[in-house]
Amino acid sequence: MQTGGGILAECLSEQGVKTIFGVPGESYLAVLDALVDHKDIRLIGNRNEGGAAFMACAHGQLTGQPGICFVTRGPGATNASIGVHTAMQGSNPMILFIGQVGTDMRGREAFQEVDYRAYFGPIAKWVTEIDEAARIPETIARAFTVARSGRPGPVVIALPEDMLRSRAKAKPAPKVHIPEAAPAPEAIHGLQKAFSRAERPLLLIGGGGWQGAGRADLQAFAERNNLPVASAFRFQDLLDNNCESYIGDAGLGKTPAMKAALEQADLIFALNIRFGENTTDGYQVFNVPRIGRPLIHSHASDLELGKIYQADLPIHAGPNALCKVLAGLDLRGSWQGWAEAQRKAYEQSMVLPIREHGVDMAGIIAYLQGRLPDDAILTNGAGNFAIWHNKFFRYGAGARLLAPQSGAMGYGLPAAIAAKAEHPERLVLCFAGDGDFQMNMQELGAAMQARAQPVIIVVNNGTYGTIKMHQERIYPGRTSFTDIENPDFCAIARAYGFHAETVTETPDFPDAFCRAAASTTGALIELVIDPEYITPKATLSDIRG
Repeated sequence: MQTGGGILAECLSEQGVKTIFGVPGESYLAVLDALVDHKDIRLIGNRNEGGAAFMACAHGQLTGQPGICFVTRGPGATNASIGVHTAMQGSNPMILFIGQVGTDMRGREAFQEVDYRAYFGPIAKWVTEIDEAARIPETIARAFTVARSGRPGPVVIALPEDMLRSRAKAKPAPKVHIPEAAPAPEAIHGLQKAFSRAERPLLLIGGGGWQGAGRADLQAFAERNNLPVASAFRFQDLLDNNCESYIGDAGLGKTPAMKAALEQADLIFALNIRFGENTTDGYQVFNVPRIGRPLIHSHASDLELGKIYQADLPIHAGPNALCKVLAGLDLRGSWQGWAEAQRKAYEQSMVLPIREHGVDMAGIIAYLQGRLPDDAILTNGAGNFAIWHNKFFRYGAGARLLAPQSGAMGYGLPAAIAAKAEHPERLVLCFAGDGDFQMNMQELGAAMQARAQPVIIVVNNGTYGTIKMHQERIYPGRTSFTDIENPDFCAIARAYGFHAETVTETPDFPDAFCRAAASTTGALIELVIDPEYITPKATLSDIRG
């Protein structure tokens, strides 16, 4: 006989959990007590539940295994909801455990009580509450299965305080194994027929659930068949950008060349994407529900097939199982000229105007391109600052991008800390805007305590640049509520033990970055940029007209 908390700790260990993010709370003390005896599980204490949930989401995005987060009831759970929403939109496996009021108080609006099924139901794959300690193994096994199967995503489990203290005879279920849907032979035959009729095919790639072998097979398929490949919003790291097949990202702010490619393609192969708003420009790039051209759509979840667009050939298959088959196909197409033109257009789109004064972000990215190791991990939250490394940094085969599909500000720093905790030997670089950084800058404390300290670049223009840009576009000359009076970012970073310095001229950046990369306690570089310098190719004055 052992407590529910003890059973839960054993179940997590059996599932291979090595790291837990969270903020302690009295509602799940029985779990914390049990984890004292599990030295194989590391607890990373956060400063806010939102940061903890972001870290769990990023862990799932990076590793493919559910990121684990523990928070207390009520305010703890509602703070953590931003990470659940981000995990859902990003198709990232995650499990959020919430301490809950005792079963004897439920339904009375007890202190900090929330109906979690109602609260999280619309933004999670599965929400449940465990009433009996004996059922913990069953629930945990199901949670790890749901989080990783089909379209990966978040699971939320409420843990009543009295249930965690109660005792039961229960043993952990074995580690779950997730089968991946494989393509049917007739689907592959249909795909070959579709490509045999195409002259201008285009692949759109994205989604969750990818493994290293799947990425390698994807590249082999694209290169063998000379196929142009575009990534959906913030999935640039799925294919080596140096591969001749890669033609850029089809996310926000599409280049004219990307828009032309999407319009001119006579066959779209949407591989594991869910047709989000940013990839489709508000569902305007393609007509709904039929795009007017042949469409092949594959996805790990059958629920995504036909959800928005009706495919001529829907394929229910996971990305890795599908690409394993695709890698062996010889489509023998006649689209070489088309593919070469798309790659050339991509190369031309990467050329940026140079700024001779102040901080030139194009120069910063060019330096980092040559300086960062092949296996660097880059992270970001939300804001115009992310355009630079999202669109103009070339992700090699070993590089990773951890960025929120939900467009959540504040994701970059927690994601970088989670990545550094998982891979302390790799260079982890967080890009953050000044407004974005302040959403979760208190997590510098978590980084310091966990010895998981990344390098952070804060792009400081003293404004919420994306919102101001839209204000100037819609209401020229009438901006409000978007300027920010900032603190001394370097002083704050130093208070948490980080190396920190400010750069105001581009030539000073290389030496500053070398010092930052050499720091054993993490580093922050503040880049002070002109607030008019709002996008790579436009100023606020240009937008204002």
